[in-house]
Order: sequence, then structure tokens, then C-alpha cells
Amino acid sequence: MKALFPHAATTAGITVRVSVSYLPEQSEPARGRWFWAYHIRLENDGAAAVQLLTRHWVITDGRGARHSVEGEGVVGEQPLIEPGASFDYVSGCPLATPSGAMQGTYRMIGADGVTFDVAIPRFTLLAPAVAS
Repeated sequence: MKALFPHAATTAGITVRVSVSYLPEQSEPARGRWFWAYHIRLENDGAAAVQLLTRHWVITDGRGARHSVEGEGVVGEQPLIEPGASFDYVSGCPLATPSGAMQGTYRMIGADGVTFDVAIPRFTLLAPAVAS
């Protein structure tokens, strides 16, 4: 699992795993655009179902500029994750620099109606070096 998802964080029985890949076919370095896809797996190791309500990302580019992104759900869904189950999705991130990082939180609600935040581990966005 670690090889497929090298970044992981666990909060309150919910593990967030991340793998990231650079997409050269969607990037245009000559125009100052680099693009990555990231694959998230949310695993519920708790005793009760949880639902993902919102996401909050902090995206930092290679110059140190930070951009905050908040919204409902992920990829148009607010998945309910049963105990022992997982939910996977893939999304993407463009940057104006060949490197950066992402991290954040998901706001979840438990079966008891209590909301809590789950950490998304920090992961780097790094384009391969291009020989000139």
C-alpha cells in the first residue's frame, strides 16, 4: 500500500492516502503551466459510517504563493463511507511553477451527527527536470 500511496495520515480512524503523478500531456512548461493528477483513497477504520461534507485545500506553488480552495464534497460527491470500506477519487491541480505542494482537511460527519476534520497529508508536486 505504501508504494502505491506514499503519503498517508490518519485522524479519528479515517486514513487519507495520496499518490500523485505529473501529467506531461496536460502541461505546457513554455506557457508556464504544469499539471498533476492526484489519487485519494479514504479508508474508514472506525466503528461507524462517516460522510465527507467539505474539502479545504492549501496549495503552495514553487514561489511560496499559497492558494486556498474550499468546497462541498469531492468530484461532485459527498460519499458515505461505511466501517471497513474506502472511497477513491482522482482529481487534478495546475500550477504556474514546476513544483509546489498540497495539503488540507476534509470535514466529515459521523453517524452520531458530530462533525470533525480529517487531515490530508502534505504532498509535493514536482515536475521532472527537463534537459535543455
